[in-house]
Amino acid sequence: MSGQTDLDGLSRADIDRVESRDFAIGKGPARPRDAATLILLDRSGGQHRVLLGRRHANHAFMPGKFVFPGGRTDPADSRIAIESGLHPAEEARMTGPARRANAARARAIALSALRETYEEAGLLIGTPGPFTTSRPDWQGFAEHGIRPALDRLRFIARAVTPPGRTRRFDTRFLAAWRDDVALALPGGGPTDELEELVWLPIGDARQLDIPVITRAVLDDLEKRLSEDPGLSPGGGVAPFYRLRHGRFQRIPL
Repeated sequence: MSGQTDLDGLSRADIDRVESRDFAIGKGPARPRDAATLILLDRSGGQHRVLLGRRHANHAFMPGKFVFPGGRTDPADSRIAIESGLHPAEEARMTGPARRANAARARAIALSALRETYEEAGLLIGTPGPFTTSRPDWQGFAEHGIRPALDRLRFIARAVTPPGRTRRFDTRFLAAWRDDVALALPGGGPTDELEELVWLPIGDARQLDIPVITRAVLDDLEKRLSEDPGLSPGGGVAPFYRLRHGRFQRIPL
């Protein structure tokens, strides 16, 4: 089942078996923590390519897997000054009744996607201009004069880690274009979480050693791009993956 992409309807036992190499199975937190992932898309060359990085083999969470840049959300991210906020249609999708997030939480989640992309890949998304902050993890934006901008982000999917993992996350998958990168640092990001970064066509990305949820989101993304190549604000379906009543569900919203 390592190539499983259709998660809808799988039992908890099926999910545990599929994800046994991705997550440490065991007693963990009852409530998942907010997290964000950024899918960067390159539309040059007549096809869509995505950015993925390989996690170190000694990491407890998804060791050796290729993943999109991302990580946990810090609620304090909501207080970071920005050049532009989320597009109203995208904010509405992130804060609707089924999303359980207010505007401040949605802003923090979106900003954490930008911060993690800088930290892990050395890519700063925003607009050149004066930016100051006392937060150490945002100093790269200040040093290089990039004001974070959220209006180019698109909400692609949401997935909640099932219970029974030592770590659980409520992850929002967001997308942006490579054109939105204001600055690419030649040495990469300041952390060592990703030891290899690759740009690959979506079909080739599926062949990598990737988490099952990443493969599912790539399928969703490819379908959405076929119907809406420009990822218009509020367009397409943004599915919600979660375990409910003992079965994994893909809820189109």
